[in-house]
Amino acid sequence: MTEIAGKDEYEHHGGFPRYTPADVGPEYGRLVDALRTLQDLAVSTNPTPEVTTEAAERVEALVELLRPFQVPEGEQPAGRAIALPGRGSLLMLPWTIEKFDAEGVRSRGVFRRFHLGGNGAAHGGTLPLLFDDLFGMIQHAYGRPISRTAYLHINYRKITPLNVELVVEGSVDKVEGRKTFISAVLKDSEGTVLADCEALMVQLLPGQQ
Repeated sequence: MTEIAGKDEYEHHGGFPRYTPADVGPEYGRLVDALRTLQDLAVSTNPTPEVTTEAAERVEALVELLRPFQVPEGEQPAGRAIALPGRGSLLMLPWTIEKFDAEGVRSRGVFRRFHLGGNGAAHGGTLPLLFDDLFGMIQHAYGRPISRTAYLHINYRKITPLNVELVVEGSVDKVEGRKTFISAVLKDSEGTVLADCEALMVQLLPGQQ
């Protein structure tokens, strides 16, 4: 493995703002979990028109309840609640990090009903999200400056099932200047490879976003 980048380079953060972990109570985790379940139900139920109307009204009321509390990027707990699955972000898959160090990152979780593509399988587009988020964490754990994804190449080896515990793990393969080459594998509990991915992450130049 290539030697970890120096502290000065790492602290540069590739031009990104420095975000600190959010200090949230159990009520925030409860909210996120409820919203995830709502997402699952929204794509898996067929309510009557009356129930649909009532549900819409309740969701609209929730929107109005939360709207006054919008904050700028970097101040919201979502994405910064490190202890929560998916770091408390509804966009990210609700997986939990098991290993996080310079040797690599491992995460465990399930694809929920919300992630259905068809015929009981996770949508193919959710796998790039899983891998891309993992690669960002791998960069951070390795000590590389925050970078942008230049490319992802995924091999879909087998169907990725819903509601079955899976594991994804990856590490840095090599570093060439501003470039970091990373690879990862998604497996089931028996070790069967469902997908593998390789990516190139590129550190931004000053002024780039």
